[in-house]
Amino acid sequence: MTSSVDPIRASVLHRRLKSITEEMGLTLLRTTRSPILNEARDFVTGLYDAQGRMLEQSEYIPVLAFALQPACEHVARYFGDDVHEGDVILHNDVFSGGNQNNDVAVFRPIFRDARLVAWAACKGHQADIGGAQAGGYNPEAREVWQEALRITPIKVHERGQLRRDVWRMIFANIRYGIVEEDIKAQIGATRVGERGMHELFRRFDASAFDDCIDYLFDASERMVRREIAAIPDGVYRGESWAFYDGVNDGSRMKIALAVTVSGDEVTFDFTGSSPQTPGFVNAPHSATASALLLTFLMLINPDVPHNAGILRPIRIVNPEGSFLNARFPAATTFGNSITGPTSDAIFRAFSQALPKMVTAGWNRMMGFTITGHDPRHARPYVDILFLALKGGSGATWGADGYDHIGLINCAGGIQAQDYEMFEIHDPHRLLRHEYARDSAGAGRWRGGLGVETEFVIDGENVTGIAFGDGIEEEARAFGLFGGKAGSVNEITITAPDGTVRRPKAKEILRGIESGSVYRQRAGGGGGYGDPRDRPAGLVAADVLDGLLSVEAARDDYGVVIDPVTLALDEAATRLRREVR
Repeated sequence: MTSSVDPIRASVLHRRLKSITEEMGLTLLRTTRSPILNEARDFVTGLYDAQGRMLEQSEYIPVLAFALQPACEHVARYFGDDVHEGDVILHNDVFSGGNQNNDVAVFRPIFRDARLVAWAACKGHQADIGGAQAGGYNPEAREVWQEALRITPIKVHERGQLRRDVWRMIFANIRYGIVEEDIKAQIGATRVGERGMHELFRRFDASAFDDCIDYLFDASERMVRREIAAIPDGVYRGESWAFYDGVNDGSRMKIALAVTVSGDEVTFDFTGSSPQTPGFVNAPHSATASALLLTFLMLINPDVPHNAGILRPIRIVNPEGSFLNARFPAATTFGNSITGPTSDAIFRAFSQALPKMVTAGWNRMMGFTITGHDPRHARPYVDILFLALKGGSGATWGADGYDHIGLINCAGGIQAQDYEMFEIHDPHRLLRHEYARDSAGAGRWRGGLGVETEFVIDGENVTGIAFGDGIEEEARAFGLFGGKAGSVNEITITAPDGTVRRPKAKEILRGIESGSVYRQRAGGGGGYGDPRDRPAGLVAADVLDGLLSVEAARDDYGVVIDPVTLALDEAATRLRREVR
């Protein structure tokens, strides 16, 4: 019985489970080949029980908070008793628990005394996954088969032996050899997880282990219920929009959210959201659930262990057929990127109940994948340009937003792509990468700064794929409680002859010439509170640092700065701020 469990021993087990998932993550950071994994850290590692319930996991980017449990549960049901020691299973199918086609999961069953007791798993974003467009993002897709090779649960190792025919069939349909190497690294990470669990089994007998897990599930549930119970009961509504479905110019997709808090339980209801689109701006259910979970976890105690217990007090209503839960065989690759609009709706809803916990809007996703041929090494290359897309976060009560932290679904900041590695991996020459002046939304606490990136493309046969939003005025990161919106996203590609191309938010640009200059401005986050309540000294410091113009200081903050000396004019500032 869990009541007889020693809390200290259970805590030791919890920390050891967490450390095993982190050891799995370190394995991926050290052995994967693609910078998407070893620099942008676009992966998650975890341990799950025999039914696929989360024991513990480490999300190296937030959007993968709920990316493995639904797939693991499906894998466990799919194979049933036909699982053996030494098996390794791959999966990416968004219509059976997956969250995005490019995010390929590896599952390894763990046995104790010939009984299945757990799974070690990891999921990482692959540089390619087949389909019609290299790199995996295809704004022209109208169905899943135009996006990717669907990998329903399939064994690539059986009883410790590689199934060479299955392995070759899968990788014959994927363009880049680097993907095969990265999947091998993921398989290695699950082996690390298996070893760690067997070490635990030597310290905990089966009964003690199971009792401690039940205790940890119950403890996490209690912690989440306490957090929910502290929120005033009520129905809180939030709304946001995603822009342009990739098919119909000017299209808008509404996210309608009603959050019902009743005692120590909460329901998130997306009824009334827009129907699924004909393009790839759709999400599978698990992607929307992950977006919801990562945002909700930002609003409660950060020490809550990440196991299946946190889900018990949370109910999600997400009708099938909406663009947040698209029906088969819809294209869904943009689903992870709908996290930004989904989080916006959640923050707006909870701003009514938890005004000092929510943040203002984060900069929206505006990604750009480049594929082509690298003449230096006579090989193909692909890059999602994590370096360029990371804008600022929203401000919150008592704190400015984070500068260059990136999207709410994959926040990671400047560590996302090393400058030297960027030039080594790609035939690109970086010209500049710096904070964008006047990008942060003004507020008592300002939003995080966006960035400007510029580089020369020296690749051959280059194609660019834009996938995002935030180029519309309405999509700017919103301000809260008098704070102002952040800046818009912008991308331009200037050919050697001076011709400028400005991609739509979802578009494939073919035939980009070698020598073209790529420029991207990732917008800043929204501000929180009246900008005229911000200390004038902080505003003046941003001007001195080149982060804020003299004009924006005057117009947005009511702070007067001498344009020549950049000195703060305190008297003029007091007079200007008296006029509200």
